[in-house]
Amino acid sequence: MLVPDPKVVRTLLTRYASLKIAQAERERAETARELEDVSYTLCVMMGTAGIHEAIVRADALLLASGRAADVTTDTDGESGLSLAV
Repeated sequence: MLVPDPKVVRTLLTRYASLKIAQAERERAETARELEDVSYTLCVMMGTAGIHEAIVRADALLLASGRAADVTTDTDGESGLSLAV
């Protein structure tokens, strides 16, 4: 089974949240279309039929990848991960 890149998943989740906020503040057709596209992409990447389950799986993937990064720290205590998100 292919596992999505956590960086891509994090970017999609961030975009999804931003679009949801923008749509709640002011409904626009363009924002609705982009939100639909991002939702569809998240569902496909996470192998789900609905956005809520996709978000749950994406969160679990990011949590698991964070734990893996904690385990693989260098000897000086640095994980090598960028602080920029």
